[in-house]
Amino acid sequence: MLDEALVLVFPGPNSATGEDLAELHLHGGRAVVRAVEAALSAISGLRPAEAGEFTRRAFANGRIDLNEAEGLADLLAAETEWQRRAAAQMAGGTFSRLVEEWRIGLLNVSGELEAALDFSDEDDVGEQDYTGLSNRCADLHDVMSAYLNVPSAEKLRDGLRVVIAGPPNSGKSTLLNALVAREAAIVSDIAGTTRDLIEVPVALGGIAFLLTDTAGLRGDSGDEIEMIGIERAEAAIATADIVLWLGAEGQGPEHSDLIEVAAKADDPHNVAKSASALKVSARTGEGIQLLVETLIETGRELLPPPDSIAMNRRQHRLLGEATVALARVGQLNDPLMMAEELRQARLALDALTGRAGTEDMLDGLFGRFCIGK
Repeated sequence: MLDEALVLVFPGPNSATGEDLAELHLHGGRAVVRAVEAALSAISGLRPAEAGEFTRRAFANGRIDLNEAEGLADLLAAETEWQRRAAAQMAGGTFSRLVEEWRIGLLNVSGELEAALDFSDEDDVGEQDYTGLSNRCADLHDVMSAYLNVPSAEKLRDGLRVVIAGPPNSGKSTLLNALVAREAAIVSDIAGTTRDLIEVPVALGGIAFLLTDTAGLRGDSGDEIEMIGIERAEAAIATADIVLWLGAEGQGPEHSDLIEVAAKADDPHNVAKSASALKVSARTGEGIQLLVETLIETGRELLPPPDSIAMNRRQHRLLGEATVALARVGQLNDPLMMAEELRQARLALDALTGRAGTEDMLDGLFGRFCIGK
């Protein structure tokens, strides 16, 4: 006797993996689980699953495609609401259904073009208007290209990089500590205290941010180590999504999303800024909430909208290859070369979902024209 528990059987092919499955719903004591595992391991042919093996079997058996598998992985790793919603869209097949629509459109165009090439002597295949086919490819190209402009999933998953920059003793480390509500960075009145990048992940308004404290920017340091820190700070600014500039107004680095921050607002001797700058005092808490709200608002503009499709680098690259091939179709007059570009576009879409079949175009062709050869 090991436990009184529930056993659920899921016959294939309608199970999660497409195979016959059984689940043992045990009481949660470790001793119970260990005893059942020991009994199972004594049965010939049973072994523990490898990492991700059930999802891999689901993919191999056609229950999910690559996009859904990647979305499921992101869903399991989601730590913020925006990450969860974007991953749920991908895992639920929203993007895969779009890709299938595009693929069917390509198959139809390819079928008509192949019919014109291979069966032009058949009575039921009329003359083809290549201009019309090119226009349909152009329409597909425009629809697919729109998704290439959506911010990548990596920003959503890894967090938006927010770099706090300014001269020494401008309040960068103090501001970082205030935003994350803990002593993450050393605060000192001595110039050059921060010599390396200090990165702290934080979730604000359901959005993941990576806050980065940097060395004070100045050009007169004789300290070799501090100069290395300054170089790293400049490199971090170059790759930042948002820059909080604590230095003199208008003297910050050129950046599309630079926010002027008047830190140490409680200090009358601090450098004043215009009314457009955010006035913040980490010591009194003045302006901190407004700064957080500004970061959230800016972050929402930089990330894919919630419940929308957020592609990763692999997906973005393959969709880009498909759109490039479609763009070439409109530049060609040779039907053979047009057919090859359409084939390349289909291969890219097939790679998006992990579909390996290359006979689908022929199936569509013969089913459409009833040629019977």
